Amino acid sequence: MEQLNEAGSSGIIAQLGRMLEDALSDNYIFTATTLWHYWEGLVTTVQLVCLALLIGLILAVPLAIMRGSRRRWVKMPVYLYTYVFRGTPLLIQLYLIYYGVVFFDGFDISLGVTSVHVPSIQETWLWDYFRDPFVPALLAFVLNTAAYTTEIFHGAIQSTPKGEMEAARAYGMSRARMMRRIILPSAFRRALPAYGNEVIFMLHASAICSVVTLLDLTGAARDIYARFYAPFEAFLFVAAIYLCLTFISATGETPAGTLETVKLNVKSALCRALFSYQDITAGIHLV
Repeated sequence: MEQLNEAGSSGIIAQLGRMLEDALSDNYIFTATTLWHYWEGLVTTVQLVCLALLIGLILAVPLAIMRGSRRRWVKMPVYLYTYVFRGTPLLIQLYLIYYGVVFFDGFDISLGVTSVHVPSIQETWLWDYFRDPFVPALLAFVLNTAAYTTEIFHGAIQSTPKGEMEAARAYGMSRARMMRRIILPSAFRRALPAYGNEVIFMLHASAICSVVTLLDLTGAARDIYARFYAPFEAFLFVAAIYLCLTFISATGETPAGTLETVKLNVKSALCRALFSYQDITAGIHLV
């Protein structure tokens, strides 16, 4: 039975390969040059999203712990940070960081008989990095996803069952050890579904980084559209790439049983698409 399923899958893949070859044989848009352009945009998008999520996750864990502190001078700055970055659009944050760096001028601080000059970013070694649009875009994405992830982890930490903490105190654990061994591992499991949504949100939000001259997937699609005046082909192709990336990221968080169900659904959808294509082709030949 498994051999029949594998044979059926290989036949479907072969048929889809022939369909793709027929579709690309007479086109003038999806050539090796344009596909390489899409590949460069794909690499930039994956690098940006992965780095932003990794750095944002590292920042969010201590910020979430500080967010739940009983001391106001510890939790209020974190609350204000998350409130500002969750309450303003990511596009505005990207514009402020990308263009604000250029307009930040140096100034002098008077200290009695002497003065201290604070240089602008263009006068420091940071300008070697900030002149590349990838760095301001990465900074904006890191600050945004860290704010959302902080609130996700803060909610997961606050929802820790009291029985677990009472048992940890009964064992004589300190607050730091209880946080490390009991609260954080339990909170990570509860925060995983919400954090999975944040991963997908960041992947889709990365489409706006093309407005600061960064060549991502959407920027590559815009270039193809401007070159061939074919908006549907250019943007539908990049939408299919985003769908594949979303499927990959969602599959990584799916339990094994659900994953098998997803595979079966995808296989049946491919079969239906193949049969529909054959029916349409037969109808065209009859006409």
